[in-house]
Amino acid sequence: MSDQAPRPAETRPAETRPAPDPRERLIVALDVPNALAGLELADRLGDSVRFYKIGLGMLTGGGLALANELKERGKRVFLDMKLFDIGATVEAAVRGLAQFEPDFLTVHGDPHVVRAAVAGRGAAPTRILAVTVLTSLDRADLDEALMAPGDVAELALERARRAFAAGADGVIASPREAAAIRALPEAEGRLIVTPGVRPSGAARGDQKRVASPAEAIAAGADHIVVGRPIWQADDPRAAAEAVQAEIAAL
Repeated sequence: MSDQAPRPAETRPAETRPAPDPRERLIVALDVPNALAGLELADRLGDSVRFYKIGLGMLTGGGLALANELKERGKRVFLDMKLFDIGATVEAAVRGLAQFEPDFLTVHGDPHVVRAAVAGRGAAPTRILAVTVLTSLDRADLDEALMAPGDVAELALERARRAFAAGADGVIASPREAAAIRALPEAEGRLIVTPGVRPSGAARGDQKRVASPAEAIAAGADHIVVGRPIWQADDPRAAAEAVQAEIAAL
């Protein structure tokens, strides 16, 4: 299949980055088997959580139906698809997903991917977030994948800079890189969303570049993503409320 250049991105005027609602800074990752389990978890969390992430693993388990249901309940939704393909395919995929009006949608931060996603999004309210370097990766992983040499944080910073230049509304980055990204002139008015956040005492799991909720917010993150420490807890609502309290205390 031959590549096809995407149409020029229909960029929107730069927006002032709004101050996030404190109760919406926590995004809970619904990394559960299917939409029914996702709804059950949302019911247990109740009004303690207003923003949810639905990832690629949930897509075949009714993820888009779950997104619709959560939106109807007044929740905000982040579709974490991490799209990567030739420009024309990314543009078409984003155009289709934008019909569901997710608040956030992720693509990989390669400039051609970001430009195609912005074109596919068009006038929809969805914000395109570009992945810098996955928080489950370290330098050894990048070496194995034949990625450019250099410090991981410096690579994430440069990928953020290039993604912003390509039209991304924000980036996904480790809390460890958030402060440097926030300091970029190009980051003015843009969002930083940080996965790899672990409350005090929580296991790291497969995350390698992590921080606490307070550390991530203090570093410049607008939103933090927390999954297993909440949905694997004996009392998910109490776990979510503890994170919300840590954010509110800042």
